[in-house]
Amino acid sequence: MSTENAKGVLLLSHVGFSFLEDLANKAAARGLRCHVLSSLPEPQHQESRPAVLADLADHLRVTEGHVLTPRDVEDYLDHLRAEGEDVRCCLTVWEGYRHLMALANDRLGVPDLDEKQVLQLRDKVVLRNRLADAGLSRSRASVLNPETLAERQREGGRHFVKPVSGIASFGTFPLSADTTWADLERIAAEALSDTVYAGIFTSKHDPGGPAAPSTAAHGSVPGTEPARGTPGMEFLVEDYVPGREFSFEVIALDGEPNVVAVHEKCELTETAGAVLEDACVSPPTSLAREDLAAGLHWVSSVLDALDLDWGCFHVEARHAPSGWDLIEVNPRVGGSLISPSVGALTGGPDLLDLWLDSLLAAHRPARFREKLESLSYIPDGIPRGSSATFFRVFFAAPGTIREIRLNDGLLLRPVLSHVLLEPGDVVEQASREVFLGQVLWSMDRADRDAILPELVPASERAIEIVYEKEHA
Repeated sequence: MSTENAKGVLLLSHVGFSFLEDLANKAAARGLRCHVLSSLPEPQHQESRPAVLADLADHLRVTEGHVLTPRDVEDYLDHLRAEGEDVRCCLTVWEGYRHLMALANDRLGVPDLDEKQVLQLRDKVVLRNRLADAGLSRSRASVLNPETLAERQREGGRHFVKPVSGIASFGTFPLSADTTWADLERIAAEALSDTVYAGIFTSKHDPGGPAAPSTAAHGSVPGTEPARGTPGMEFLVEDYVPGREFSFEVIALDGEPNVVAVHEKCELTETAGAVLEDACVSPPTSLAREDLAAGLHWVSSVLDALDLDWGCFHVEARHAPSGWDLIEVNPRVGGSLISPSVGALTGGPDLLDLWLDSLLAAHRPARFREKLESLSYIPDGIPRGSSATFFRVFFAAPGTIREIRLNDGLLLRPVLSHVLLEPGDVVEQASREVFLGQVLWSMDRADRDAILPELVPASERAIEIVYEKEHA
Protein backbone atom coordinates (compact mmCIF):
# COMPACT_ATOMS: atom_id res chain seq x y z
CA MET A 1 0.00 0.00 0.00
CA SER A 2 1.38 3.42 -0.92
CA THR A 3 1.88 5.90 1.88
CA GLU A 4 2.07 8.86 -0.49
CA ASN A 5 0.53 11.94 1.19
CA ALA A 6 -0.36 9.98 4.35
CA LYS A 7 -0.22 12.56 7.14
CA GLY A 8 1.78 11.62 10.19
CA VAL A 9 3.61 12.82 13.28
CA LEU A 10 7.14 12.04 14.45
CA LEU A 11 7.38 11.13 18.14
CA LEU A 12 10.75 11.03 19.91
CA SER A 13 11.03 8.51 22.72
CA HIS A 14 13.73 8.27 25.37
CA VAL A 15 14.69 4.65 26.14
CA GLY A 16 11.29 3.50 24.88
CA PHE A 17 9.00 5.56 27.09
CA SER A 18 8.16 9.32 27.29
CA PHE A 19 4.33 9.10 27.35
CA LEU A 20 4.39 7.09 24.10
CA GLU A 21 1.08 5.33 24.77
CA ASP A 22 -0.67 8.65 25.32
CA LEU A 23 0.94 10.35 22.33
CA ALA A 24 0.30 7.45 19.96
CA ASN A 25 -3.37 7.38 20.96
CA LYS A 26 -3.67 11.12 20.34
CA ALA A 27 -2.08 10.76 16.91
CA ALA A 28 -4.45 7.91 16.03
CA ALA A 29 -7.47 9.92 17.22
CA ARG A 30 -6.54 12.61 14.67
CA GLY A 31 -6.09 10.12 11.85
CA LEU A 32 -2.33 10.60 11.85
CA ARG A 33 0.24 7.93 11.15
CA CYS A 34 2.58 7.47 14.09
CA HIS A 35 6.34 7.38 13.44
CA VAL A 36 8.41 6.63 16.54
CA LEU A 37 12.13 7.19 16.87
CA SER A 38 13.37 5.77 20.17
CA SER A 39 16.73 5.47 21.81
CA LEU A 40 17.74 2.02 23.04
CA PRO A 41 15.76 0.95 26.14
CA GLU A 42 17.48 0.02 29.36
CA PRO A 43 18.70 -3.61 29.50
CA GLN A 44 15.70 -4.83 31.49
CA HIS A 45 13.31 -3.45 28.86
CA GLN A 46 15.22 -4.29 25.68
CA GLU A 47 13.24 -7.45 24.93
CA SER A 48 9.74 -6.23 25.81
CA ARG A 49 9.56 -2.50 25.12
CA PRO A 50 10.38 -2.42 21.37
CA ALA A 51 7.52 -4.88 20.78
CA VAL A 52 5.15 -2.58 22.67
CA LEU A 53 6.32 0.40 20.61
CA ALA A 54 5.90 -1.56 17.38
CA ASP A 55 2.25 -2.19 18.28
CA LEU A 56 1.73 1.52 18.93
CA ALA A 57 3.50 2.86 15.86
CA ASP A 58 2.97 2.68 12.13
CA HIS A 59 6.74 2.82 11.80
CA LEU A 60 9.41 2.37 14.46
CA ARG A 61 13.15 2.84 14.58
CA VAL A 62 15.18 2.05 17.70
CA THR A 63 18.76 3.34 17.75
CA GLU A 64 21.82 1.58 19.10
CA GLY A 65 22.51 4.21 21.78
CA HIS A 66 20.60 5.18 24.91
CA VAL A 67 20.48 8.85 23.83
CA LEU A 68 19.18 10.17 20.50
CA THR A 69 21.41 12.47 18.45
CA PRO A 70 20.73 15.10 15.76
CA ARG A 71 22.05 12.64 13.15
CA ASP A 72 19.51 10.03 14.32
CA VAL A 73 16.66 12.50 13.80
CA GLU A 74 17.88 13.75 10.42
CA ASP A 75 18.47 10.23 9.11
CA TYR A 76 15.01 9.11 10.20
CA LEU A 77 13.34 12.12 8.60
CA ASP A 78 15.24 11.40 5.37
CA HIS A 79 14.06 7.79 5.51
CA LEU A 80 10.42 8.75 6.06
CA ARG A 81 10.54 11.24 3.20
CA ALA A 82 12.03 8.61 0.91
CA GLU A 83 9.17 6.29 1.87
CA GLY A 84 6.63 8.91 0.83
CA GLU A 85 5.51 9.78 4.35
CA ASP A 86 4.04 13.24 4.93
CA VAL A 87 5.31 14.13 8.41
CA ARG A 88 3.43 17.18 9.70
CA CYS A 89 5.30 17.84 12.97
CA CYS A 90 7.54 16.40 15.64
CA LEU A 91 6.74 16.11 19.35
CA THR A 92 8.52 14.84 22.45
CA VAL A 93 7.91 15.26 26.16
CA TRP A 94 11.51 14.39 27.09
CA GLU A 95 13.28 17.67 27.82
CA GLY A 96 16.63 16.26 26.78
CA TYR A 97 15.24 15.87 23.25
CA ARG A 98 13.42 19.21 23.06
CA HIS A 99 16.23 20.69 20.94
CA LEU A 100 15.93 17.66 18.62
CA MET A 101 12.20 18.32 18.30
CA ALA A 102 13.04 21.91 17.36
CA LEU A 103 15.54 20.66 14.79
CA ALA A 104 12.94 18.35 13.25
CA ASN A 105 10.22 20.99 13.17
CA ASP A 106 12.59 23.43 11.51
CA ARG A 107 13.28 20.88 8.76
CA LEU A 108 9.54 20.25 8.44
CA GLY A 109 8.76 23.98 8.21
CA VAL A 110 6.70 23.98 11.41
CA PRO A 111 6.86 27.15 13.56
CA ASP A 112 8.51 26.26 16.88
CA LEU A 113 11.34 27.38 19.12
CA ASP A 114 14.71 27.07 17.47
CA GLU A 115 17.47 24.84 18.81
CA LYS A 116 19.43 27.77 20.25
CA GLN A 117 16.43 28.97 22.28
CA VAL A 118 15.86 25.52 23.73
CA LEU A 119 19.50 25.10 24.68
CA GLN A 120 19.62 28.55 26.28
CA LEU A 121 16.60 27.67 28.41
CA ARG A 122 18.43 24.58 29.60
CA ASP A 123 21.41 26.67 30.78
CA LYS A 124 19.92 27.79 34.09
CA VAL A 125 22.78 30.16 34.91
CA VAL A 126 22.26 32.18 31.75
CA LEU A 127 18.46 32.00 32.12
CA ARG A 128 18.44 33.22 35.72
CA ASN A 129 20.80 36.12 35.12
CA ARG A 130 19.11 37.14 31.89
CA LEU A 131 15.80 37.52 33.72
CA ALA A 132 17.49 39.30 36.62
CA ASP A 133 18.96 41.78 34.14
CA ALA A 134 15.43 42.31 32.77
CA GLY A 135 14.05 43.00 36.26
CA LEU A 136 11.98 39.80 36.26
CA SER A 137 13.93 37.92 38.95
CA ARG A 138 15.48 39.06 42.21
CA SER A 139 17.81 36.06 42.31
CA ARG A 140 21.16 35.65 40.58
CA ALA A 141 23.14 32.50 39.83
CA SER A 142 26.75 31.51 39.36
CA VAL A 143 28.51 28.28 38.51
CA LEU A 144 29.47 26.33 41.59
CA ASN A 145 33.07 25.38 42.23
CA PRO A 146 34.99 24.87 45.47
CA GLU A 147 35.65 28.63 45.74
CA THR A 148 32.06 29.77 45.16
CA LEU A 149 30.80 27.03 47.48
CA ALA A 150 33.01 28.31 50.29
CA GLU A 151 32.11 31.94 49.54
CA ARG A 152 28.36 31.29 49.76
CA GLN A 153 28.76 29.36 52.98
CA ARG A 154 30.79 32.21 54.52
CA GLU A 155 28.21 34.76 53.39
CA GLY A 156 25.36 32.98 55.14
CA GLY A 157 21.88 33.69 53.91
CA ARG A 158 19.82 31.27 51.86
CA HIS A 159 21.03 29.72 48.62
CA PHE A 160 19.95 26.86 46.39
CA VAL A 161 21.99 24.32 44.40
CA LYS A 162 20.92 22.62 41.17
CA PRO A 163 22.51 21.26 37.98
CA VAL A 164 23.23 23.91 35.36
CA SER A 165 21.39 21.71 32.88
CA GLY A 166 19.21 19.13 34.56
CA ILE A 167 15.74 17.67 34.83
CA ALA A 168 13.17 16.91 37.52
CA SER A 169 14.63 17.23 41.01
CA PHE A 170 17.89 15.34 40.47
CA GLY A 171 20.62 17.07 42.48
CA THR A 172 18.50 20.04 43.63
CA PHE A 173 18.68 21.09 47.27
CA PRO A 174 19.08 24.09 49.61
CA LEU A 175 22.71 24.91 50.36
CA SER A 176 23.67 24.35 53.98
CA ALA A 177 26.78 24.83 56.09
CA ASP A 178 27.23 21.05 55.95
CA THR A 179 27.27 20.81 52.14
CA THR A 180 30.66 19.60 50.90
CA TRP A 181 32.29 19.36 47.50
CA ALA A 182 32.31 15.60 48.00
CA ASP A 183 28.50 15.69 48.11
CA LEU A 184 28.47 17.23 44.64
CA GLU A 185 31.01 14.74 43.34
CA ARG A 186 28.81 11.91 44.61
CA ILE A 187 25.67 13.32 42.95
CA ALA A 188 27.56 13.93 39.68
CA ALA A 189 28.89 10.38 39.64
CA GLU A 190 25.41 9.03 40.33
CA ALA A 191 23.84 11.12 37.56
CA LEU A 192 26.44 10.18 34.98
CA SER A 193 26.02 6.47 35.73
CA ASP A 194 22.22 6.63 35.32
CA THR A 195 21.17 5.21 31.93
CA VAL A 196 17.94 7.20 31.81
CA TYR A 197 19.19 10.56 33.06
CA ALA A 198 22.89 10.72 32.20
CA GLY A 199 22.50 12.35 28.78
CA ILE A 200 20.52 15.29 30.10
CA PHE A 201 23.29 16.39 32.47
CA THR A 202 25.92 16.62 29.73
CA SER A 203 28.35 19.48 30.17
CA LYS A 204 28.73 22.22 27.60
CA HIS A 205 32.34 21.04 27.36
CA ASP A 206 31.25 17.76 25.76
CA PRO A 207 31.37 18.21 21.95
CA GLY A 208 28.47 15.82 21.44
CA GLY A 209 26.34 17.14 24.27
CA PRO A 210 23.24 19.27 24.05
CA ALA A 211 24.09 21.92 26.62
CA ALA A 212 23.76 25.53 25.60
CA PRO A 213 26.62 27.82 24.72
CA SER A 214 27.13 30.15 27.61
CA THR A 215 28.84 33.42 28.35
CA ALA A 216 29.31 32.28 31.95
CA ALA A 217 32.62 30.86 33.07
CA HIS A 218 31.59 27.26 33.68
CA GLY A 219 33.63 24.88 35.77
CA SER A 220 33.12 21.15 36.08
CA VAL A 221 33.05 19.11 39.25
CA PRO A 222 36.55 17.72 39.83
CA GLY A 223 36.61 14.07 38.91
CA THR A 224 33.95 14.58 36.22
CA GLU A 225 35.88 16.80 33.82
CA PRO A 226 35.34 15.76 30.22
CA ALA A 227 38.24 13.53 29.31
CA ARG A 228 38.50 11.05 26.45
CA GLY A 229 34.87 11.82 25.51
CA THR A 230 33.40 11.44 28.99
CA PRO A 231 30.79 14.17 29.67
CA GLY A 232 30.93 16.27 32.81
CA MET A 233 28.24 17.68 35.08
CA GLU A 234 28.02 21.24 36.36
CA PHE A 235 26.15 22.79 39.27
CA LEU A 236 25.01 26.31 39.97
CA VAL A 237 24.29 28.17 43.17
CA GLU A 238 21.62 30.86 43.22
CA ASP A 239 19.89 33.10 45.71
CA TYR A 240 17.06 31.18 47.35
CA VAL A 241 13.64 32.12 45.98
CA PRO A 242 11.13 32.38 48.87
CA GLY A 243 7.38 31.87 48.82
CA ARG A 244 4.76 29.32 47.87
CA GLU A 245 5.42 27.44 44.65
CA PHE A 246 3.17 27.35 41.58
CA SER A 247 3.36 26.25 37.97
CA PHE A 248 1.81 27.97 34.96
CA GLU A 249 0.86 25.67 32.06
CA VAL A 250 1.28 27.74 28.92
CA ILE A 251 0.68 27.29 25.20
CA ALA A 252 2.33 30.08 23.18
CA LEU A 253 1.04 30.63 19.68
CA ASP A 254 2.66 33.19 17.38
CA GLY A 255 3.81 35.38 20.27
CA GLU A 256 0.62 35.09 22.34
CA PRO A 257 1.01 33.11 25.60
CA ASN A 258 -2.15 31.39 26.83
CA VAL A 259 -2.19 30.11 30.42
CA VAL A 260 -4.55 27.13 30.42
CA ALA A 261 -3.96 26.16 34.07
CA VAL A 262 -2.15 27.22 37.23
CA HIS A 263 -1.20 24.55 39.76
CA GLU A 264 -0.34 25.29 43.36
CA LYS A 265 2.22 22.93 44.83
CA CYS A 266 0.46 22.59 48.14
CA GLU A 267 2.99 20.12 49.56
CA LEU A 268 6.76 20.15 48.96
CA THR A 269 9.47 18.10 50.65
CA GLU A 270 13.05 19.38 50.57
CA THR A 271 15.50 16.51 51.08
CA ALA A 272 19.29 16.44 51.12
CA GLY A 273 19.44 15.65 47.40
CA ALA A 274 16.09 16.60 45.86
CA VAL A 275 12.94 18.70 46.21
CA LEU A 276 9.86 16.48 45.94
CA GLU A 277 6.54 17.88 44.72
CA ASP A 278 4.05 15.79 46.71
CA ALA A 279 0.67 17.35 45.90
CA CYS A 280 -0.87 19.99 43.63
CA VAL A 281 -4.23 21.76 43.45
CA SER A 282 -5.70 23.80 40.61
CA PRO A 283 -6.85 26.53 40.51
CA PRO A 284 -4.67 27.78 43.40
CA THR A 285 -6.31 28.10 46.80
CA SER A 286 -3.95 30.55 48.52
CA LEU A 287 -3.80 33.40 45.98
CA ALA A 288 -5.98 36.49 45.84
CA ARG A 289 -7.31 37.19 42.36
CA GLU A 290 -5.10 40.24 41.99
CA ASP A 291 -2.00 38.16 42.85
CA LEU A 292 -2.95 35.57 40.26
CA ALA A 293 -3.55 38.32 37.70
CA ALA A 294 -0.10 39.71 38.50
CA GLY A 295 1.32 36.22 37.98
CA LEU A 296 -0.29 35.93 34.55
CA HIS A 297 1.21 39.29 33.56
CA TRP A 298 4.61 38.27 34.96
CA VAL A 299 4.61 35.00 32.97
CA SER A 300 3.78 36.91 29.80
CA SER A 301 6.68 39.29 30.51
CA VAL A 302 9.08 36.37 31.09
CA LEU A 303 8.21 34.68 27.81
CA ASP A 304 8.40 38.02 26.00
CA ALA A 305 11.84 38.80 27.47
CA LEU A 306 13.07 35.38 26.31
CA ASP A 307 11.46 35.69 22.84
CA LEU A 308 9.49 32.47 23.37
CA ASP A 309 6.79 32.85 20.73
CA TRP A 310 5.86 29.21 20.12
CA GLY A 311 5.54 26.07 22.21
CA CYS A 312 4.34 24.51 25.41
CA PHE A 313 5.86 25.72 28.69
CA HIS A 314 5.76 24.59 32.29
CA VAL A 315 6.79 27.76 34.12
CA GLU A 316 7.63 27.12 37.75
CA ALA A 317 7.52 30.14 40.04
CA ARG A 318 7.17 31.24 43.63
CA HIS A 319 4.99 33.98 45.07
CA ALA A 320 5.90 35.98 48.16
CA PRO A 321 4.80 39.40 49.50
CA SER A 322 7.57 40.86 47.34
CA GLY A 323 5.92 39.44 44.21
CA TRP A 324 6.58 36.68 41.68
CA ASP A 325 9.96 35.09 40.94
CA LEU A 326 11.20 32.28 38.76
CA ILE A 327 12.16 28.71 39.59
CA GLU A 328 12.50 27.38 36.02
CA VAL A 329 11.10 27.70 32.50
CA ASN A 330 10.63 24.22 31.06
CA PRO A 331 9.88 24.12 27.30
CA ARG A 332 7.54 21.14 27.61
CA VAL A 333 4.52 19.83 29.46
CA GLY A 334 4.88 19.45 33.21
CA GLY A 335 5.54 15.97 34.52
CA SER A 336 3.43 13.72 36.70
CA LEU A 337 -0.32 14.36 36.28
CA ILE A 338 -0.11 17.95 35.03
CA SER A 339 -1.45 17.12 31.56
CA PRO A 340 -4.40 14.94 32.76
CA SER A 341 -5.19 17.60 35.36
CA VAL A 342 -5.54 20.14 32.55
CA GLY A 343 -7.91 17.74 30.78
CA ALA A 344 -10.04 17.43 33.91
CA LEU A 345 -10.11 21.23 34.23
CA THR A 346 -11.12 21.83 30.61
CA GLY A 347 -13.53 18.91 30.48
CA GLY A 348 -11.88 17.89 27.22
CA PRO A 349 -8.38 18.48 25.83
CA ASP A 350 -5.42 17.93 28.10
CA LEU A 351 -2.07 19.67 27.74
CA LEU A 352 -0.66 17.10 25.31
CA ASP A 353 -3.75 17.54 23.11
CA LEU A 354 -3.28 21.29 23.07
CA TRP A 355 0.44 21.09 22.34
CA LEU A 356 -0.06 18.66 19.47
CA ASP A 357 -2.92 20.70 18.03
CA SER A 358 -0.86 23.89 18.27
CA LEU A 359 1.84 22.26 16.14
CA LEU A 360 -0.64 20.93 13.61
CA ALA A 361 -2.38 24.32 13.38
CA ALA A 362 0.76 26.45 13.37
CA HIS A 363 0.45 27.50 9.72
CA ARG A 364 -3.28 28.28 10.02
CA PRO A 365 -3.79 29.08 13.70
CA ALA A 366 -6.98 31.19 13.65
CA ARG A 367 -9.47 28.44 14.55
CA PHE A 368 -7.17 26.84 17.10
CA ARG A 369 -6.37 30.23 18.65
CA GLU A 370 -10.08 30.79 19.27
CA LYS A 371 -10.39 27.40 20.96
CA LEU A 372 -7.26 27.99 23.04
CA GLU A 373 -8.43 31.38 24.25
CA SER A 374 -11.77 29.87 25.31
CA LEU A 375 -9.89 27.49 27.65
CA SER A 376 -7.33 29.94 29.04
CA TYR A 377 -7.28 32.26 32.03
CA ILE A 378 -8.77 35.71 31.65
CA PRO A 379 -6.07 38.34 32.32
CA ASP A 380 -7.78 39.48 35.54
CA GLY A 381 -7.02 36.09 37.13
CA ILE A 382 -10.31 34.26 36.49
CA PRO A 383 -10.03 30.66 35.25
CA ARG A 384 -12.39 29.25 32.63
CA GLY A 385 -14.69 26.38 33.47
CA SER A 386 -16.12 25.27 36.79
CA SER A 387 -13.84 22.37 37.74
CA ALA A 388 -10.97 21.98 40.19
CA THR A 389 -8.37 19.24 40.53
CA PHE A 390 -6.11 17.82 43.20
CA PHE A 391 -3.43 15.21 42.68
CA ARG A 392 -0.86 13.50 44.84
CA VAL A 393 2.42 11.96 43.74
CA PHE A 394 3.94 9.11 45.72
CA PHE A 395 7.67 8.52 45.98
CA ALA A 396 9.33 5.27 46.94
CA ALA A 397 11.74 4.89 49.84
CA PRO A 398 14.87 2.75 49.50
CA GLY A 399 14.04 -0.91 50.01
CA THR A 400 12.36 -3.96 48.52
CA ILE A 401 8.61 -3.69 47.93
CA ARG A 402 6.58 -6.55 49.44
CA GLU A 403 3.03 -5.28 48.84
CA ILE A 404 1.51 -2.34 46.98
CA ARG A 405 -2.11 -1.51 46.20
CA LEU A 406 -4.62 1.28 45.62
CA ASN A 407 -6.92 2.17 48.51
CA ASP A 408 -10.49 2.40 47.21
CA GLY A 409 -12.02 3.56 50.48
CA LEU A 410 -11.32 7.28 50.21
CA LEU A 411 -13.73 10.20 50.40
CA LEU A 412 -13.77 10.85 46.64
CA ARG A 413 -13.20 8.38 43.83
CA PRO A 414 -10.15 9.30 41.72
CA VAL A 415 -10.54 10.04 38.03
CA LEU A 416 -7.09 8.61 37.29
CA SER A 417 -4.55 6.51 39.16
CA HIS A 418 -1.18 5.02 38.23
CA VAL A 419 0.85 2.51 40.26
CA LEU A 420 4.30 2.44 38.71
CA LEU A 421 6.10 -0.18 40.82
CA GLU A 422 5.20 -3.71 41.84
CA PRO A 423 6.06 -6.30 44.51
CA GLY A 424 9.66 -7.41 44.28
CA ASP A 425 10.97 -4.13 42.90
CA VAL A 426 14.11 -2.92 44.67
CA VAL A 427 14.43 0.84 45.17
CA GLU A 428 17.99 2.09 45.54
CA GLN A 429 19.10 5.23 47.38
CA ALA A 430 19.22 8.05 44.80
CA SER A 431 19.56 11.84 44.51
CA ARG A 432 16.41 12.05 42.42
CA GLU A 433 12.81 11.11 43.02
CA VAL A 434 11.75 7.51 42.44
CA PHE A 435 8.10 7.61 41.41
CA LEU A 436 5.88 5.04 43.08
CA GLY A 437 2.52 6.18 41.76
CA GLN A 438 0.12 9.09 41.34
CA VAL A 439 -3.59 9.74 41.81
CA LEU A 440 -5.82 12.53 40.42
CA TRP A 441 -9.17 13.76 41.73
CA SER A 442 -11.61 16.21 40.12
CA MET A 443 -14.45 18.17 41.70
CA ASP A 444 -16.68 21.17 41.14
CA ARG A 445 -14.77 24.32 42.03
CA ALA A 446 -17.71 25.49 44.13
CA ASP A 447 -17.32 22.38 46.35
CA ARG A 448 -13.53 22.35 46.51
CA ASP A 449 -13.03 24.28 49.75
CA ALA A 450 -15.39 21.90 51.55
CA ILE A 451 -13.78 18.74 50.09
CA LEU A 452 -10.05 19.47 50.27
CA PRO A 453 -9.60 19.68 54.08
CA GLU A 454 -10.62 16.02 54.32
CA LEU A 455 -9.31 14.78 50.97
CA VAL A 456 -5.75 16.12 51.32
CA PRO A 457 -4.81 14.14 54.45
CA ALA A 458 -6.85 11.10 53.36
CA SER A 459 -5.06 11.07 49.99
CA GLU A 460 -1.80 10.18 51.70
CA ARG A 461 -3.25 6.66 52.02
CA ALA A 462 -4.39 6.41 48.40
CA ILE A 463 -1.50 4.06 47.59
CA GLU A 464 -0.54 1.65 50.36
CA ILE A 465 2.90 0.08 50.32
CA VAL A 466 4.73 -2.40 52.54
CA TYR A 467 8.48 -2.96 52.34
CA GLU A 468 10.40 -6.06 53.28
CA LYS A 469 11.44 -5.83 56.93
CA GLU A 470 15.17 -5.88 56.24
CA HIS A 471 14.79 -2.69 54.19
CA ALA A 472 12.12 -0.96 56.25
